[in-house]
Amino acid sequence: MTASTSAAGSTAYKAPLILTGCLTAAVIPLSIAGPAVVVPSINQALGGSAAELTWIINAYILTYGSATLAAGSLADTYGRKRLWLAGMVLFALVTAAIPFMPSVLWIDILRLIQGLGAAAAFAGAMAALTQEFDGHARTRVFSLIGTTFGAGAAFGPFLAGLLIDTVGWHWVFLLPAWVALLASFLILLFARETRDPEATGLDWPGAITFTIGLAVLTYGLILAPEKGWGHTSVLTSLASAVGLLMAFAFIELRRAKPMLDLSLFANARFVGVQVLAVAPAYAYIVLLIILPARFIGMEGYSALAAGKMMIALSAPLLVVPFIAGQLARWINVGVLSSIGLAIAAVGLSWLGYGIAGDVQSNRLAAMLLIGAGIGLPWGLMDGLAVSVVPKERAGMAAGIFNAIRLAGDGIAIAAVGAILSARILSGLAAAAEDSASGHMKTSELVKASNRLAMSDLQNAMAQLPMMEQSSLLRVYESAFQFQLLVLAAAAAATAVLVFLLLGKTKMHN
Repeated sequence: MTASTSAAGSTAYKAPLILTGCLTAAVIPLSIAGPAVVVPSINQALGGSAAELTWIINAYILTYGSATLAAGSLADTYGRKRLWLAGMVLFALVTAAIPFMPSVLWIDILRLIQGLGAAAAFAGAMAALTQEFDGHARTRVFSLIGTTFGAGAAFGPFLAGLLIDTVGWHWVFLLPAWVALLASFLILLFARETRDPEATGLDWPGAITFTIGLAVLTYGLILAPEKGWGHTSVLTSLASAVGLLMAFAFIELRRAKPMLDLSLFANARFVGVQVLAVAPAYAYIVLLIILPARFIGMEGYSALAAGKMMIALSAPLLVVPFIAGQLARWINVGVLSSIGLAIAAVGLSWLGYGIAGDVQSNRLAAMLLIGAGIGLPWGLMDGLAVSVVPKERAGMAAGIFNAIRLAGDGIAIAAVGAILSARILSGLAAAAEDSASGHMKTSELVKASNRLAMSDLQNAMAQLPMMEQSSLLRVYESAFQFQLLVLAAAAAATAVLVFLLLGKTKMHN
């Protein structure tokens, strides 16, 4: 496109570009949340081991989270439109091919590649959009991006279930593929090519050590709930990750043009954005996993009924991020974000004390409050991520922000599983000592605690047939309440930290 047709002030030019960014932001989280619902259908159609089926979900998260920083650097170096388009086309083609694979293993392989395409597309999109908007206009655009990203994450399972029941599981992948293909054409037509004029090429040693290091770290965290934190493969993965990430820091400190300028971490605003990136992981994302499991496995609700209840948690993300973008005209974005996290902390505490109660409206109101609270920073985070660095490094900022956000999701999910299991194991051991079943083997208690941590009451009872169901439920409720209160405390602490680091931040660059 010529300079005249790509002028930043043209509303006609920007409207379809914003739409393209929203389409990109919708299909990427949709491909995180939706496939979790389709796994049983794939198992019925293709079989597959438990590990292969698990990696249908994990493979995408692994590559998407670990490749985002390198993708952002590639966008700054070789062109933001070019990487956005390449990532979106790759995503569309691979996603469309997944339903036609002959085995689950092949689906796992394509999901790894799909995650790479998603990382390239999203990092390129965020970097490209940053070049077109400034100040409050950028805040509003990124709030809209945050809304669509949140909608994809929140309603992916519902949409997947609807597609499975109406047209078949294949469309859980085919529909996002068609949307990605449409986005690819819009990128080609309306995006403007930009790059960092001072870029000297990709920092390959840094890119390789960081990407592999974060991938190995994510792999270890994913493996931990299944194998145990003391398993050789888990410890080897985590130790390797530490070594690779230390090597990355060593490399970056000695490069004139690093992929990640580590001196940015001396900037309180930059650190604050990274702290904010992980907050939704433990204030919202983990709830998308543990609450439906509880409703179905412990309380006996159907999948549809559980999905309807989850709307209370997810619905605010359709509107609150946009409201946050409007409020940012008058209220400091750091203050808004900390207020949102404080609201989420109150909601988590309320849910913790009321989750086992008989009043359904209380838990739904608490879930609504959590969703509304997390919706405030959700609509501001992506804009903040690119506002705290010079515009020419926007790709790098988007890359590190999304890498930390995705790594935070993996760490939070693994940590919640570990805390629940440990708390339940302690409770079961105490209950066993106080009952006639006090001579149970430790291995039986461990297996039962792992089952209860996954809200699998029936199999937990099968592991401990001598223990009464009421005892198992008491132990579970105590551990679940403790977990929610821990999450509330983490959200409250993050609210204070974000206020201190970002309380004076404005997005006007």
